[in-house]
Amino acid sequence: MRLIQYRDEKGKRKVGLVTPDGNHVRPLKGVATVFELANLAIARRKSLAKLAERQAKAKRVDYLALLQEGRVLAPLDHPEPARFLVTGTGLTHLGSAAARNTMHVATHGGGAPESDSMKIFQMGIKGGKPARGKIGVQPEWFFKGVGTCIVAPGTALPLPAFALAGAEEPEIVGLYLNDAKGRPWRIGYALGNEFSDHVTEAQSYLYLQHSKLRSCALGPELLLGELPADIRGTTSILRKGKVLWQDEFLSGEENMSHSIANLEHFHFRYPMFRRPGDLHAYFFGAAVLSYASGIRTAPGDEFVIEAKAFGQPLRNRMERVADEGLVAVAAL
Repeated sequence: MRLIQYRDEKGKRKVGLVTPDGNHVRPLKGVATVFELANLAIARRKSLAKLAERQAKAKRVDYLALLQEGRVLAPLDHPEPARFLVTGTGLTHLGSAAARNTMHVATHGGGAPESDSMKIFQMGIKGGKPARGKIGVQPEWFFKGVGTCIVAPGTALPLPAFALAGAEEPEIVGLYLNDAKGRPWRIGYALGNEFSDHVTEAQSYLYLQHSKLRSCALGPELLLGELPADIRGTTSILRKGKVLWQDEFLSGEENMSHSIANLEHFHFRYPMFRRPGDLHAYFFGAAVLSYASGIRTAPGDEFVIEAKAFGQPLRNRMERVADEGLVAVAAL
């Protein structure tokens, strides 16, 4: 089952249940956002899927028209965007480790010592999938931003003037809500473009965090229930309407060095990430990168990420934003 958030013809917010044909949605009554629906599910002790099915009207809305008209929103948001924390991990897929190592070799030469990236990837291979109820090895982790850094499907991904580059990272994203007692609940999963600056990252592993402080995109659909163990998708870059680069990506636990439960434990073990009422978007890592294939993106390029399990593709165009120059801080 999949949900979307959108605006109707009057601009009013709605939640829609995607129909089996993938071309229509059935509006949900009683809620205007997935955030409201998730809180209602917790309060009523109902599964999100069952509640969504019960709330769905018989009316059908043209989903493809909503996408074409730019009325589809990110599949989750918070009424207070600063309370929606966006984080992630890398080196969880074989492809991500190879891509990170390619950047290391390209920058420091083939004779350079084994990178920290490969070391932490090997740690995940050995201990990232512990037995049920056990704690495995700690993954890589980074902070990306808060709710204001998330852009909707079909809207622009801003490339800062100070950025050395900007490119896609096709990933699965876990979406979570903490209840009134601080217990995290997984709402579902979405496709994500964890847009990053790989040139900055390649200069030094210590610049990884700087390279991640960018916008990102989620959606368009929210997948409820468990994540399929084997996800196969396609990531593409279009330039002036033509395919510049395309590759297949694999995800899901069968293709990862860490279990979802292990990643979740090492995120939510920190009390600060269990504040009641907060939302979390957690990127699970990319399997392929155009940058590792020698592609250099440019403003105007469109990124397209798709996987059958997630319905309609996630599309966003990269656009350069004006240079803000020096940001000076004044004393009070």
